[in-house]
Amino acid sequence: MRILRSRSFAMNRNFLSPNSMAVGLRGIVTSCRAVVLPRFGGPEVLELLPNVEVPDLKPSEVLVRTRAVSINPLDTRMRSGYGRSIFEPHLPLILGRDISGEVAALGASVRSLSVGQEVFGALHPTAIRGTYADYAILSEDELAPKPVGVTHVEASAIPFAALTAWRGLKGTARISEGQRLLVVGGGGAVGFAAIQLSVAAGCHVTTTCGSQSIGRLLAAGAEQAVDYTAEDLESAIKGKFDAVLDTIGVSETERISINFLKRGGHYMTLQGEAAALADRYGLAVGLPLATAVLLKKQIQYRYSHGIEYWWTYMRADSEGLDEIRRLSEAGKLKMPVEKTFPITQVGEAHKAKDKRHIPGKIVLELD
Repeated sequence: MRILRSRSFAMNRNFLSPNSMAVGLRGIVTSCRAVVLPRFGGPEVLELLPNVEVPDLKPSEVLVRTRAVSINPLDTRMRSGYGRSIFEPHLPLILGRDISGEVAALGASVRSLSVGQEVFGALHPTAIRGTYADYAILSEDELAPKPVGVTHVEASAIPFAALTAWRGLKGTARISEGQRLLVVGGGGAVGFAAIQLSVAAGCHVTTTCGSQSIGRLLAAGAEQAVDYTAEDLESAIKGKFDAVLDTIGVSETERISINFLKRGGHYMTLQGEAAALADRYGLAVGLPLATAVLLKKQIQYRYSHGIEYWWTYMRADSEGLDEIRRLSEAGKLKMPVEKTFPITQVGEAHKAKDKRHIPGKIVLELD
């Protein structure tokens, strides 16, 4: 990573043009430090710039003074070129989805938050101006009050993963008390959040994971945690499930998961093919092709197994984020942070994430 100290930097005009700033905001802040991705590549391409222009607020947007952001797998994949058909025209861009900080300014129509309030939240996966910056902009429905009793570092590790799980469990499968849920890959952040959300909803949870995660997932409320490296999943796991959240999403886990479902059950994978197909064939061809692939699988599995098949993605959900906040305050939803780095060491943090030297959540702190 390069730290550039001597030049100001104007980001792509599509998302940093000064047009409709809330009254008085430009007297508060007009530029800030930000980690910029000028081109796709390894951690060394990241640049920490001192004077990135802060864009104007739209009426429904909130300017947040960033205190902590967590590094998600999406961040490192985007840096390496994942989603280039979407993001390449907007380079340079700012990475980052999760955030915890304080409200610095409000758009004209924002009513649920106030200046100075501590908040946490997450941007949509396709957002161009991310949260690796001293000041980030999110819409009102992407933020909620920070959970009481939770630090900024802890809070920043929660929203994106928890909202991704929430989208599948509540928005798609509509899980309810007493149902059985299988989480494939419970050791990751989304899987771990899914276990806790399902247990809080009164579901019976089985999960697969590596041996090092078994104790943590059982402590979180899973009734069975199966080591996929040492056991045959089809023999070790008994019975049928109302829903499966597959965070791994390879052909083998898809096959096994679908055979575990009851008729009328829901299979949800995080590994949808839309971005990959768009990168391969371009947006004009790739997105319609992805829609056709999804529809074909939905019809196929509905006919052969009587189940519903979905690709699931994180989306803003103010109701979901508020419930996540309440569960976090009650100690029912936690996302352990393994290591923190100052924002000036973002390159080292990405290297650690790439090499999987640190298994859990990594958080960047901003002074």
